[in-house]
Amino acid sequence: MANPPPIFPQNTIVLFILFCIIIGKLGPWTNALSLDFENKLRNDSESIRTASNDYGNLIHEIPSSILFPSRIDDIIQLIKSSNARSIPFTIAARGRGHSVRGQAMTRGGVVVDMTSLSKNGNRIRIGNNALGSYVDVGGEQLWIDVLHATTKHGLAPVSWTDYLYLSVGGTLSNAGISGQSFLHGPEISNVLELDVITGQGNFVTCSRNKNSELFFGVLGGLGQFGIITRARIILDKAPTRAKWVRLIYSNFSDFSRDQEHLISSNAPNYVEGILITNENTTNDWRSFFSSSSNQSEIASLLKNQGLLYAIELVKYYDNQTANNIDKEFQLMLKELNFIPQLIFSSDVSLIDFLARVGNSDNNPNGQLETHPWLNLFIPKSRISDFNAGVLVNMLPKLNDTSGLFIFYPLNKNKWDDRMSAVIPDEDIFYTLALLHTSLPKEANIFDKFNNQILRFCENAGIKVKQYLPYYKSKEEWIKHYGSKWDIFQKRKMQFDPKMILSPGQRIFNSV
Repeated sequence: MANPPPIFPQNTIVLFILFCIIIGKLGPWTNALSLDFENKLRNDSESIRTASNDYGNLIHEIPSSILFPSRIDDIIQLIKSSNARSIPFTIAARGRGHSVRGQAMTRGGVVVDMTSLSKNGNRIRIGNNALGSYVDVGGEQLWIDVLHATTKHGLAPVSWTDYLYLSVGGTLSNAGISGQSFLHGPEISNVLELDVITGQGNFVTCSRNKNSELFFGVLGGLGQFGIITRARIILDKAPTRAKWVRLIYSNFSDFSRDQEHLISSNAPNYVEGILITNENTTNDWRSFFSSSSNQSEIASLLKNQGLLYAIELVKYYDNQTANNIDKEFQLMLKELNFIPQLIFSSDVSLIDFLARVGNSDNNPNGQLETHPWLNLFIPKSRISDFNAGVLVNMLPKLNDTSGLFIFYPLNKNKWDDRMSAVIPDEDIFYTLALLHTSLPKEANIFDKFNNQILRFCENAGIKVKQYLPYYKSKEEWIKHYGSKWDIFQKRKMQFDPKMILSPGQRIFNSV
């Protein structure tokens, strides 16, 4: 289907912004800034093409133009110019474009290329206060760069995502989860302070104690209330190495019980789970792990039951703790019920572990692939039903040999309910990530499969919540937010009353 035309002709918004600057509608901007602004708004074919696509490669919305800011004032100026219109144009902040359903797009509006801010110097700075060490990071910065910058000083954030080539502002607008989240909470739980440009063009510094309504709203807020331009993130002493294993299970009860046991203790530093539906999964592990396992045994188990489970378990250490790491690790393993002869093990540097997933932007086939992902949070009380109905009865039937399926528990008490992120109302809940990769012509097969899972949960009364949510109607969003909807809507009216920001989420905008 052809893309619909922009709501506004491509030059209209550019000309309007410049006109507002000239007549002084936007406040006391300097002449130098006014003259410079024109060069930062582009609508050439390459800029438009990039801004109308994302990692999902499923939805394409054509903007009117793209702003390449060199400083924060450029973004403020853009948002104020939209507010000055009788009919405002929409604005979407774009980091590395790793949304999968057009969330960082806007049809006929302006996309802000946040990465452009990093071209004028380093925006990663380490500091200290009475509470300890922290790092101030530009919202456009990548987590991989935060890792390298902080570990040079023997420090590191404590919570990460599995993939580090994501922007800080983008992940904090969702939550940012990984195998450390059971212990330290998601990335949004480890933020001390933010600089945010609201939907009214106001530059606000906020924290738990200062402008807290904006602070809690923006974290996990899907870009609805403001654009994050700086985040102050907690740092701790960085370990230097990671002892890393993957343990295979054939029994779901053993698998889930062991995962829940592990996240109830402080013994491991990282716990995730992997669903194995074909031999390609464990064959691929051999590039990271040494193993005494018999691949034919894995193949035989898969042939008999169609699905295996694996726990990914990591404990960090350094020179001071190196003498005890093997003993401590073995004590952890003795309490688990995995298949003894099927263990994959490795010992790597901290950086090699955290950066184990390479930069997917370097994939030469990226333009030929789609990623129709589904990410869910599932309440622990229904996890056995979910396993029987979805993992056992549906997942093995899906002919997906290149996807990655992740499944592990999280602790609710590590999340702050004042933030906008939505999770199940149980002490323990699981996250499922179905990270499908397909050809464009096959994407509908995976979308149909994802919808079958959602229908199964609806019919079975399993109250799942989508992570990285995608809905097409306001009614679905109201159901998603549940008891949080009223405060979410109130914050929108307070910080972005003209519904300018992040229209691609389709919460308050139809497109």
